[in-house]
Amino acid sequence: MRPLLHGDISDAARALLAAPQTGRARLCQRMIIEAEAALTHVNHTGRLHPVWGNGSLMSAARQRRLAPEPGFDDLEYCRCMELVLTCLIAHHTGQTASAKAPLTGDRAQVCPEKGRKLFPDG
Repeated sequence: MRPLLHGDISDAARALLAAPQTGRARLCQRMIIEAEAALTHVNHTGRLHPVWGNGSLMSAARQRRLAPEPGFDDLEYCRCMELVLTCLIAHHTGQTASAKAPLTGDRAQVCPEKGRKLFPDG
């Protein structure tokens, strides 16, 4: 995936906001995988991926309907932003993010599929 910028996170959150809440974590993981695959395609062919674009998360997100960008006073948008960041952290650490275990709070987050802690206690 190309280096992440604010627009990548924002567009991914807007795609999640436009999607049903129950499928958001899976959609977020899918967009990350699509961005990775697109960058591999670009590096091998020198051309944009025909569907997912240039390998940025923004390009993968923009293949979907995006909700209008709200402000940070919109709690659901904030949850979507948090989910994008959680999924990216999990992706970079090789673990699975859980939509039910957000980054906030003092409790450790657990990867439900493997039973591992996503962010171990200090």
